[in-house]
Amino acid sequence: MQLPLFKYILFLITILLIVACKDSPHFLNLREKEKFEPENGKCLLFIGQDIGAIGGLENYKKGYLDYFETPSGITAYTNLRTGDVSYGSIYRGLDGIWQTDNWGAGDCNMQMQLNDLDFKYCCLAIGLELVNHEKAVARGEYDNMIDSLAIWVKSLGERPVFLRPGYEFDGHQWNHYDRESYIAAFKHIHDRFDSLEVENVAWVWQSRGWGTNYNELEDWYPGDEYVDWCGYSFFNRCKEAEPMLEFARDYGKPVFIAEATPVFDTNEGMTAECDFDIQEQAKMAWDRWFKELIRTIDKNPNLIKAVSYINVNWREQDMWQNPPFSFCDSRIQIDKYVSKNWIKEISKDKYLKPSAELFRTLNNSD
Repeated sequence: MQLPLFKYILFLITILLIVACKDSPHFLNLREKEKFEPENGKCLLFIGQDIGAIGGLENYKKGYLDYFETPSGITAYTNLRTGDVSYGSIYRGLDGIWQTDNWGAGDCNMQMQLNDLDFKYCCLAIGLELVNHEKAVARGEYDNMIDSLAIWVKSLGERPVFLRPGYEFDGHQWNHYDRESYIAAFKHIHDRFDSLEVENVAWVWQSRGWGTNYNELEDWYPGDEYVDWCGYSFFNRCKEAEPMLEFARDYGKPVFIAEATPVFDTNEGMTAECDFDIQEQAKMAWDRWFKELIRTIDKNPNLIKAVSYINVNWREQDMWQNPPFSFCDSRIQIDKYVSKNWIKEISKDKYLKPSAELFRTLNNSD
């Protein structure tokens, strides 16, 4: 007996899907959600990356929160480094968590931010720097600090924390990580957190977002059991991130655009000025860069589930006095055209708002 035509077509489609996916580790639309992953079409909005840029505190009143509604998350940075010097500051390790520290990129103090009611239902994204110390981390020499960080993260209760150990692992020109040691360090940090039963953390493996091909990503990948999210940076060469997006699709991981700010190159390959205090440059930033960011998110609703915008006056910070960022002031609030369009964009339903319900939803996502 012959199958009815519609059943025959359905049968063929099923076979084609199986064949198409048989060599892929995962199939994105059929897989289970990863840690803290929103539903398809929804996106967590983070703002970073120092206290002044984020604002909303008594002594920091010219940042993002002083002009716009509270985002679903904030981004901050710390490190597993001791003794290294950064723009007059000597790293102690875990800088910027419990006291105000500045290593050349603005004041950082996560605990002070999280103690403020404005941040009560904000997720937290942490960039964990390992530069020059990934081998020591892998050998266990920083276990006391890793455990202190793990215990602190655990103490945050239901607050979702997105941890990015050795972010921009493939930024060879500035991070120069050793591949084997980086992977071993990533796994070691993860294992220490697991040993302390830290459950409110998602593990983000972040690429620089350009110049890295698929094979190199596979070489640097810590493994499915160690990575919850893939991440990448979105700057001037954002259109070169397709290998990471393809990798995330194949491995069934959501994507976090973990660092994003407008940067442009001239036709001569030099960095162009991008100062939001200059109206025509701010308009260019929205029309050329912001629209590309939004288009990328909208084009990948089942893949890109979080984005962090860096709302910084790069010109004022010691660490960024060389190109490309020395020409940039990316504070949204200083230009009316950018602000108006930004408010219109983030008011869309796809961007999740901070609330107790958000915490409950994200904690029940996996």
